[in-house]
Amino acid sequence: MERYGFGIDLGGTTCKLGLFQEDGTLVEKWEIPTDTTESGKNILPDIAASVEEKIQQHRFAKEQIIGAGIGVPGAVNDEGVVNRCINLGWGIIPVSKELSSLLGIPVYAANDANMAALGEAWKGSGSGYSSIAMITLGTGIGGGVVLRGQIVNGFHGAAGELGHIIVNTEEQEACNCGNRGCIEQYASATGIVRQAKKRLAESGEESVLRKETDLSAKIVFDAAKAGDPLAKKTAGEVCNMLGRVIGTICNVINPEAVIIGGGVSRAGDILLELVQEGFQNSVFHASRETEICLASLGNDAGIFGAMKLLLNRNK
Repeated sequence: MERYGFGIDLGGTTCKLGLFQEDGTLVEKWEIPTDTTESGKNILPDIAASVEEKIQQHRFAKEQIIGAGIGVPGAVNDEGVVNRCINLGWGIIPVSKELSSLLGIPVYAANDANMAALGEAWKGSGSGYSSIAMITLGTGIGGGVVLRGQIVNGFHGAAGELGHIIVNTEEQEACNCGNRGCIEQYASATGIVRQAKKRLAESGEESVLRKETDLSAKIVFDAAKAGDPLAKKTAGEVCNMLGRVIGTICNVINPEAVIIGGGVSRAGDILLELVQEGFQNSVFHASRETEICLASLGNDAGIFGAMKLLLNRNK
């Protein structure tokens, strides 16, 4: 009898869901909107209804379903309790228990960035390694650490918050986390635009970026690739910081590979090249050959990771 599980990646705007065979083959994927009204009280019932609908569509017997894994944008402890998801309107929510009760199947929850890391380690760019770190460069910066196939969750469920490694103690503006000088303030998509605008304001240097009314990280990297001096300086500065953070990560956990994902990673080879200088100048000599590569699963990393979490916990 073929058995199946669900991988769920819960975001602030949409929730991605995947139906998987037990061997990790993705059968089907879909999305539903995330209803954040009324402090997000409808989110888990909506997910349960969507999963139940898929079970009915495929006419699965209950014993064919091994359970579900879910990635949540917040700190999640080993019991599947989330401690505040600001963009969902949640406080302290026992996600695993509540969703399991709604569905009548085992459910395991973890942080969404950790799930992306686990997905890449399982079926993506990290599939040939036993230990990886992943850093995701999006609106913010997330991350995750996988050692010997298992996600490192931490005592409070907050391990892998790589975006909040401090790189500048002189920073005056506060990060979203409340601290100052986090790498998220510089190398995230938002941070790259912030640094470019700062350089434009402080410099009289000519740049194609001055003509842009809606500046983005992609525009900065495209201009850097085309040889624009100010864009090259901005990209070089933020990537040097990111490289130093990756070096620090390697000094602590010594992974086989570091995988860079998120929207900014689409800059491609120029990102990897610029990261190397900061990395080589900060990493311990024994870790200098650590592979740094780009993620390959894209937006599917989270659902793959959530399915892998289910398989790991169901052993």
